[in-house]
Order: sequence, then C-alpha cells, then structure tokens
Amino acid sequence: MTEQHSDQMTGYGPARESAAEALAWLVDQGDRFGHFIDGAFTAPGNGFMSHNPATGEVLATLTQADAGDVDAAVDAARKAQGKWHRLGGKGRARHLYALARMIQKHARLFAVLEVLDNGKPIREARDIDIPLAQRHFYHHAGLAQLIDSECPGTEPHGVCGQIVPWNFPLLMLAWKLAPALAAGNTVVLKPAEQTSLTALLFTDICRQAGLPKGVVNIVTGDGTVGEMIVTHAGIDKIAFTGSAAVGRRIRELTAGSGKALTLELGGKSPFIVFDDADPDSAVEGVVDAIWVNQGQVCCAGSRLLLQESIADTFLKKLRARMVRLRVGDPLDKNTDIGAMIDLAARDRVAALVEGAGGARFTPDTPLPETGAFCPPTLIAGLSPADPLMQDEIFGPVLVSTTFRTPAEAVALANDTRYGLAASVWSEDISRALVVAPQLAAGVVWVNGTNMLDAAAPFGGLRESGFGREGGWEGLAAYTRPAGKSRPLTRIAPFAGNGDPVAGDIDRTAKLYIGGKQVRPDGGYSRNVYGKTGKLLGQAPMAARKDIRNAVEAARGAGAWGRSTGHQRAQILYYMAENLSARTDGFASLINHMTGTRGGAKEVEAAIDRLFTCAAWADKMDGRSVDTPAPGLTLTLRQPVGVIGALCPDEAPLLGLVSVLGPIMAMGNRAVLIASEPFPLAALEFVQVLETSDVPAGVVNLLSGCHEDLAPTLAGHMDIDAVWSFSSSDLSGAIERDSAASLKRTWVNHGAARDWPGPQGEGRAFLEAATEIKTLWLPAAL
Repeated sequence: MTEQHSDQMTGYGPARESAAEALAWLVDQGDRFGHFIDGAFTAPGNGFMSHNPATGEVLATLTQADAGDVDAAVDAARKAQGKWHRLGGKGRARHLYALARMIQKHARLFAVLEVLDNGKPIREARDIDIPLAQRHFYHHAGLAQLIDSECPGTEPHGVCGQIVPWNFPLLMLAWKLAPALAAGNTVVLKPAEQTSLTALLFTDICRQAGLPKGVVNIVTGDGTVGEMIVTHAGIDKIAFTGSAAVGRRIRELTAGSGKALTLELGGKSPFIVFDDADPDSAVEGVVDAIWVNQGQVCCAGSRLLLQESIADTFLKKLRARMVRLRVGDPLDKNTDIGAMIDLAARDRVAALVEGAGGARFTPDTPLPETGAFCPPTLIAGLSPADPLMQDEIFGPVLVSTTFRTPAEAVALANDTRYGLAASVWSEDISRALVVAPQLAAGVVWVNGTNMLDAAAPFGGLRESGFGREGGWEGLAAYTRPAGKSRPLTRIAPFAGNGDPVAGDIDRTAKLYIGGKQVRPDGGYSRNVYGKTGKLLGQAPMAARKDIRNAVEAARGAGAWGRSTGHQRAQILYYMAENLSARTDGFASLINHMTGTRGGAKEVEAAIDRLFTCAAWADKMDGRSVDTPAPGLTLTLRQPVGVIGALCPDEAPLLGLVSVLGPIMAMGNRAVLIASEPFPLAALEFVQVLETSDVPAGVVNLLSGCHEDLAPTLAGHMDIDAVWSFSSSDLSGAIERDSAASLKRTWVNHGAARDWPGPQGEGRAFLEAATEIKTLWLPAAL
C-alpha cells in the first residue's frame, strides 16, 4: 500500500451542517444591505455582490459607500461618543457583556453565515472563531468595569476608524470593537468587501442588545472606502489588519495628522522542530499551523525549519498526514480544508506553487469541481533566500528547510522582514526557553501553535506592524493621556557677534560614536551663541554618514540588551554620580546657552531622572496572563533595539537625559541628536558617558540640523524606532519616511511636554522603549 493511498480504507460519510437558518436570515433582510449608521440600516444603494467561495453562488448584494456615507457614519459616531464615554466604564461593561451573550445565543447562525461568506470549514468557525469572538467581548466587559480605577489619567481617543480583513471576519471585528468600546470610543468599521455578512449580522444584535445609537457604525465597500476612513479629519485613531503593502499606505496617509495608529500586518512565521521533539505532536502542530483556514492566516507557521538529523523521517510522517487531509464542502463537519476566499486567490497560489523549486509534494486529493479549492502542498529543500521562504503566500502551502544547531535555527527563523509569530517544538524545555526569547516575533508558542486569547497581547515587529491587541496592552492602544498640551513653538538658535564669553567654556566638541569622540564626516561645525550674542563654542554638524556610523556602532552593541536590569541600573547610577560631580560646570553652560538662571535646577532634575530610570531598569517586567489554555502564558518586555531620537530643544540637558535614560534602562541602544539651538550640553555630557563604564556603541551622540537628519533616521533600515521631541515641525516627515520599514515612531505633533514635571518621565517612556512578547508555554514543564 502506497503512502499516497494508505488512508483510503477509511471512509467518511457526509455530516453537513444545515445552512437553512443563515439563508433565511439573508432572505429576511431582502438579500440587499445598506450601511449601518446611527443605529439603523440605510437604504441599499449601488454596490457589489457577496459570493460563496465554495460554490460561486451569490449570497447578497451590498452597498458601496461613498464620501457622504462615511461622513454620516463619522458624524453619528462623534455625536454619540461623549455620552458613551460619560456612561463610565461600568455602564459600558453592561453593554459589552450583553453583546457577548447575544453572540453566544446566536453562535450557530454566526458560524454558518461565516462559512457561507468566507469558505472556512464549519469546525473552525464553530470551535475557534465564534467562541473567541464571544471571549473578547466578555473579557473587555471586565476591562471596562475596571478601567476607571486601573487606568487613571487616561481618556479615549474619540472616534476610531477600523478596517478588518476577510480571513477572520467576525473575530477581527471583535478584536477591534471590544477594546475600543471598553475604553469609551465610538467606531466606524469597514469589513472586507468579500466578507461583510457577519459584520452586518452583528449590527442586528447590537440593536437587540440595546447598544446606543451611533456607538457602532459599519460601512461596506472596497479599499477606496477604507482610504476615506483613514483620511477623514473626524477620526482620531485608525486600527488596521491586513497586508504590509496597505499598512505602509496607511502609515503614509496618516503621517502628520496626529491620528493614533495600530497595524497588525502579515507574517512568515517559522515553525522550528528540534530533534528531541515529539514527532507525532509536531506533525499535528504543523497541520494546525499552516492548513487552518486554508493557510489564509497572518500568523500561519508557513516556514518549517527542521533539525537536519530528523528531517527525512519527519517529512515522511508529514506527507502521510497530508494524504489524510480532507478538502471539500466547508459545511461538512469532516472537512479539514475548505475554499479559499476567491478564484483569484486560488489561481495566485497555484501559480506560485507551479513556479517553485525544491521537492514538491501535493497529495492526490480529490477537489470539488466548482469553487476556490486548493490542495495542501509541501515544498522542501528550499534555500533561505528563496522567494517562497521570504514572501507571504497566504494559502495552504508549507515551505521547508533544515538547520543543524539552535543558533542556526534562530538565525534562519529571524531571516525575514516579518516578525509576527513563531513556534518552537522540543521536549527539552530549557532549550525552548533559551531559543524563544531570541526569536524576532511578537508571539512565540512552545509545543503549540495558533493559540490566541483576549487576555494575551497579540501583534508583531518589523513589517508585521506595531501595537498590540488583547489584554491591558490592547486596551491602552485605545486610550491617551487625559487633557490637552500647549503648542510647542520652534526654538531658534541665538545669533551673535563672535565675541567669546570669558571663562573656561569653549571646548573642542566632537560627535560621540562607538565609544569615541570623532569629528563629523563633512568637517563642518557651526557657532553656538548665548542670549547676549557671545560665542560659546562650535558644535559639529553631523551628516548622513555619521548616522550610518552611529547605527553600525549601535548594532554592534547588542550585548547591552542581553545584560540584566541590575547591571544596567548600576551604569545609570554611575552616570548620575558623575553628572553630580560636574554640576557647576553644566549649570553654568546651560545658563550661558539658554540665557536663563535655571541651569542648577536642570542639572539636579537630570540627576534625579537618571536615578529614576535606574530604579525602573529591573522593575519594568512582564506578567503572567490568565488564559483558558492549559499551561502558562507570559508577557515579556524586551528592548526595541536601536532607537534614534531627536532630543528636546527647550531642555538641553534634562531633555537629553529624559530620552536617553529609559532607552538605556530597557536595554536599547541610542542614536541621539542633541538639542539643535543648545547642543553643547549634550556634547559635554560625553565626558559623563566616558567615565561611567557605558559600553561602546550603546550611546551615540550627534549634533546638527534636526530637519536635515530626521529623514535619515526615519528611513534607516537598521533603526528600529524613531522618537522626536524637536521643536521643529518634523512629525509628519518622520511618520511618512518610516513607512518603508514600518518602524515604530513616537513624535510630538507640535505639542509641548513639561520636561521637569511628570510628563518628562514614567511608563510612557518605558513602554515606548520596549516590545511586548507573548510566550505560550505547555502545560507540562
């Protein structure tokens, strides 16, 4: 008996779920839908058809939104937002709880309608999507109940625009809506044009649950409607799940607008199997990782990395398992793989497979004669640089290669522009716990895959986006600090006549790169004058090559991120000690530069801030997350990496320390651009760094024109995040230039910050300097 047909002695009779109730609901709605705005459906208009991807049959006709529809939805959301917020967290919790209960009551209707609209197997919709959607509303009802006491000093953004994909239509809606509503926002949501029906069914239960009018508004249509939402002046926050290409476009469109933004994008997640893994469990893990939802999953384990010694045996077991996968009617409870979203997606995947190298295996699985069905496929023996190992296929295709050592496994796993998820399989839990933190991924599963829960933060790094959904971290993405900031005006350097100030102030200031003082590559410096016009000294003018050298030095100092919080704290305490010994000199320099008498206070505040950052270095830790899954779920705080920052102009020393301190405390490396009008304090601070045992490359200090240097920081592919507190108007340019690499940004949008006060320190800085990694551990440790 051949491997290909070893399972054919086992027969499976049909066990088809009835679609009658879902089809009846569509008929009751007239098979035509308008938009849901201000608590009611609009009259159906010109639009497009929703098809069943398994049969090609038309399910309903939907309305293509225009600018007037989007305006009406935003107006309704704005009108409702104040009252919804004033209802308080406890009042909102009752509504979220009611929505959860309503989804639960109509669970089978939601599941069947999702299958008809999306093509996924009924077992997945019934057992994964709908229960998780319920869970999100239940969990966030609890967060809403607690938000007023647990999140003081915060407020909702206001009106949120949300755009969800077609692969998990209802679940993604729940991920987006639940935290937004819990925090007191109102929403304008656009479902994917291919799969809008369960979103429209959800609006029906919103009415039944008594949700106030205007709190949830849903408009349907293609990508042009999404762009209307993204660019609408009345929307305060955008949340998007979808492709990296569209994510870049959204980053560009929102640049400089002040809109908050979270992006959950694509992935090319590694599935690492070591030689001591339980092979049968790992094979089943592969099935769940790549062939769930036809492989149309952003966190799918689509790259199989096998330890070389077990590769042949493992692939033989996997091929035998693939033969037993059933492709067919999504409503049949025996079906493993349903239909892809449409024929175009199927044909795109088929073309990629046809042009692939390596050793290809596709089981001789019968496919339905109609519909967008694609068989499971394994392509082994690819090189790490092969396009199919690098690009997201988004279909039921698994690619594979081998490794020899754990270090090589980590290198292969991280050899991608994405960073969404990863899976590690080993019976040696010590090995797994060594490897997991080294993986560049926002979520890591040990001896498991695709485990998700409303309490566990989910999100990616690199081109997989930024921001988290789920848990307290996901709720925080829908809040902002309460109150308004005063506008920040640009601070220009003082002009002068060239006469120097008497006294020992003028020094040969240099850039500080890789632990050394160096002259700028361009060889230029500019005069720095005090308020009276006296010459205080010259500041070097950094250029693109200086930033390149600084980033290279910072990349080489990666050991800093692996040091303990206690070790980093000792360095920061030492810096404070050495700054204290130079108090008089720094105070005098600040007074001369700024023309004020506040130098001594600024130095004292900077010393205190270094002590605060040292105190936080070993205390900004993760937490254990209570999820329904057996085992232990942890959130770990890890350094972002290399952070480029434009320091505040108005507080030349305190601003520098307030930015540098949390970057160092959390294990990052810094490329800092000093205050443009008052750079000499930062350049003098080099003396503190050189006498405080700061490892070379951890801190790199440059000076120059913020406007000239900001684009280089934002566009540099080896910088992981950019902060800007400059008084120059750079926020839009930085956000726009960062879109190519989708790096994190933290910019001031022209708002002033009280650097001596609470705004100058605290959790906001520490959170911006860390990434959340959610680690799922097995039940048996």
